[in-house]
Amino acid sequence: MLPAATETGEATPFVAALFTATSAVCVTGLVVVDTPVYWSTFGEVVILALIQVGGFGIMTLATVLTLVVGRKLGLRMAVRAGSEAKALTLGDVRQLVTGILLVTVVVESILAAILSLRWWLAYGESVGHALYLGVFHSVSAFNNAGFALFSDSLEGYVTDPWISVPVALAVIAGGLGFPVWVELWRFSRRRRTAYHWSLHARITLTTTAVLLAVAFVAFLTLEWSNPATMGGLDLRGKVLSAFFQAVMPRTAGFNSLPFGEMNTSTLLVTDILMFVGGGSAGTAGGIKVTTFALLAFVIYANVRGEPSVHVAGRRLASGVASQAMTVALLAVGLVMASTLALMVMTPFTLDQILFEVTSAFGTVGLSTGITGQLTAPGEVLIVFLMFVGRTGPITLASALALRRRARRYELPEERPIVG
Repeated sequence: MLPAATETGEATPFVAALFTATSAVCVTGLVVVDTPVYWSTFGEVVILALIQVGGFGIMTLATVLTLVVGRKLGLRMAVRAGSEAKALTLGDVRQLVTGILLVTVVVESILAAILSLRWWLAYGESVGHALYLGVFHSVSAFNNAGFALFSDSLEGYVTDPWISVPVALAVIAGGLGFPVWVELWRFSRRRRTAYHWSLHARITLTTTAVLLAVAFVAFLTLEWSNPATMGGLDLRGKVLSAFFQAVMPRTAGFNSLPFGEMNTSTLLVTDILMFVGGGSAGTAGGIKVTTFALLAFVIYANVRGEPSVHVAGRRLASGVASQAMTVALLAVGLVMASTLALMVMTPFTLDQILFEVTSAFGTVGLSTGITGQLTAPGEVLIVFLMFVGRTGPITLASALALRRRARRYELPEERPIVG
């Protein structure tokens, strides 16, 4: 809210400042003001710092919670078996945080170098400004924030692979989650010997690849002839833009094509992708790809009439399926209720509002262009959605995993009609 944070030197209204701060620290990317025009360099640096703290802090918190939940469940099982188990130690936490910091610094530094060189050599930017652009967008990309220093995001670089591809790869890297990066590192160190992948890593990597492929085909097919998006691009430009936009709904928020001009069918596909999000214990939002995949496996097992759920040669632990279903259904309820509330508050259409709400909940940052036209209550609702979307799934999943109550008795069984 400081006057120094704006180009005009005037103090920012409270709601606008709160919206921007929440969007940055929750690494969302939705904005009610034009970032490069409204904010001064000082304001942009504040946003950059919030993105870095939000991304690194959430990664650390989510990974530690994941580890704590795993050790807690192991401890309870060990107690039941009459054996001993070790608790989470300070050394584990220190090693965990150090690893996350190392991955963050390496990925962001490599991306910043590539982008800075591109803006300096190809677009004639000064060395200092090119470096500033490179650092800002590398931090925003790896942390899946989606903040850009261009009023049209990255639409001006829709056919530039040296900008689009590195940014997209950084978004994928941040969205995988640190536990998967740990396994990728261990696999690279043991490539000559047999390596046993955890079920979490296999589900995350496989589902991510499938969703990216489906999204790429969907964007390419649905927007191929749309003159307002990729209709005027050549084959190379269409393929590049389709790949870039297929990655962004994983909660990044950059766009090289105007979403406000896309077909309604494309918006619906994007809604689904934003709702699913990325990997657990990473910088991505949404209900997470593991939750989405587990629900698919539960449905498959029920259709086959199997009493338990088997995935990749493993049987799911008791309660995991119900945890995934609880997280998904509560998320659906929140999105639907918020959509209805915004439809009452604003004059926008259902597809625009659903897109905005899903983008906020999934901490994506994509928009059809209505964010800056919301009323103050509408902005506050979006702030609430961004905060809940960033912390809710992590907190809820951890609470469900740790909350176990033994039932002293069972009531008589009765089967209602289903369907």
